Parts: sequence; C-alpha cells; structure tokens
Amino acid sequence: MTSLLTNTAAQTALQTLTMTNKNLATTQSHISTGLRVASAADNAAYWSIATTMRSDNAALSTVVDALGLGSATVDVAYTAVDSAISVVSEIKKKLVAAREPGVDRAKIQSEISALQQQLSGISDAATFSGENWLTQDSSAAGYNQTKHIVSSFSRTGTTISVGTISVDTSNLKLYDTGAAAVGVLDGTRDASSGALSAGGTFSVSALNISSLTDSVADTGKLNGYIAGVDASINEMTNAATKLGSVKSRIDLQKSFASALKDAIDRGVGQLVDADMNQESTKLQALQVQAQLGIQALSIANSSSQSILSLFK
Repeated sequence: MTSLLTNTAAQTALQTLTMTNKNLATTQSHISTGLRVASAADNAAYWSIATTMRSDNAALSTVVDALGLGSATVDVAYTAVDSAISVVSEIKKKLVAAREPGVDRAKIQSEISALQQQLSGISDAATFSGENWLTQDSSAAGYNQTKHIVSSFSRTGTTISVGTISVDTSNLKLYDTGAAAVGVLDGTRDASSGALSAGGTFSVSALNISSLTDSVADTGKLNGYIAGVDASINEMTNAATKLGSVKSRIDLQKSFASALKDAIDRGVGQLVDADMNQESTKLQALQVQAQLGIQALSIANSSSQSILSLFK
C-alpha cells in the first residue's frame, strides 16, 4: 500500500543514515584523538584502568628524576672522597719525610697545613642540591645520618608504596661540625693505633708537627700520626667503595624504572589506543555507506511524488 502520510522506506533509510552518521562520528573521533577509549562513556572499565595507570606512570617519572638526583649526589660525594684520598696521601708522604731526624718540621707543617685547608675545602664543596654527605652537623635539629633516595613506586590494589635506597653516612662523613666531631678527618684518634677514638689525642685535620723533636716521645707521636693518617686513607677508601656500590645500584634502578615506565605506556596503549589502520578502513566504508544512505533517502522521499501522477 502506498501511503501519503507514512513513508516506510524513507523512515528505514533515515534510521540507517542516522546510525551510519553516528558510527562515522565515532570513527572520526578515534582518528582525531588516536584513542578508541577517550572517556568513561566509551569503556568504563578500560578508561578507569588507563587513568589510574597514567597517574602511577607520572609518579614513576618523578621516581626516575629522583634517582637521577640521587645519582648526582652520590657522584659528587664519591668525587670529593677520591680527591680527599689523594690529598691525605700527600699528608702521609710529608709525615714520613718528617720522620727523618734533623729535618725542619716547621716547614713541613706549613705544607701539611695547606693540605689540611684543601681537605676542608673539598669536603665543604661536595654539595649538590643542598645536600652534603661529607660535611655534616650531627647536632642540628632533625639530623638523620641515614639518607634516603626515592627508588620505586608500586601499587597493590588500593595500597601504594614508595621504595627508597637508604645510605648510612656515619662512615662516609669527613667532617662533623656538631658538638662531638666524629668525621674521618676531624675525629680524634688513638695516639698509638691511629684508630678513631673518643679519647684520642689528635685528628688528621688538626695534627701539627712543627714543635716535634727527635726525642723518643715525639718520634712515637709522629709514628702515631702516620698510623692515623694511614687509617683515615683506609676509611675513606671504604667510603668510596660504598659510594660506588650505591651509585651502581641507583643506575640499575634508574634503568629499570625507565623500562618499567615504557612498559606501562605500552600496556595502557593496548587498552585505549585506536588501531589507525582499522579506523582508516572503517572510515572509508562508512563514508560510502553515508553517501548511499543519502541517495536511498532521496529515492524514498521521491516515491511519494509519483502519487501526484494519479490525480492528473
């Protein structure tokens, strides 16, 4: 039956064209944004996962930056300790030379004093971003000899945790400006063994041989100085070894965190990124369907015109 009021063919063609235009708009959105899940309306579960993982990945980027900062801090400290070892080795040479009877120990002391000032300058300059692990003040408020470097960010369900690499600087510091000086260089040492001791009589940073003579007592004191300086070299060597190990661990963790960040990016992409090859093919097909839909609607609308011929 042909009806003037109801054009079934036109209604069907219009519904098909409307659906095609809707699919075409969706496909164009995928192409323009590069995402097949751009909002919660597209896929609530995938959008939620992707949003959370993007937030976590941003935190992981901060972790990578923190590891870079930590690596630089450790590297500065290591470089300073390595330089300090060379300077203390020079002091050791001067003390051995002073062991020779009859030498002018006052002149040797002038050289040692210059080297001691150099050691203080090296330690004070070993600062990066306000952090100095070699010159510390143990009497300062909030002092903590253990330094923490942010190394990881992880999530288990709704629980998050931030991991750190802890570095105990008690055996790393060269100077302690606090009330009880216990640094490698300013800590008091035993007169015979040269080991750090609360009841020691001298320190590497303040020893003075200008008044020593060739007497048995002064010769013994000089031998103690040599033993103390040698012990400090061993202690700084251990400190440099520890710093080297920490830096190696930080670099490994930084590489892992960077790789993990890339892996999370790829995982999120698998969930929400649009397949551009598929979308381009779909776009061409929908464009053809839209053109055909328009033509079908036009034909369906023109069919009612044929009714006029019946009344001519």
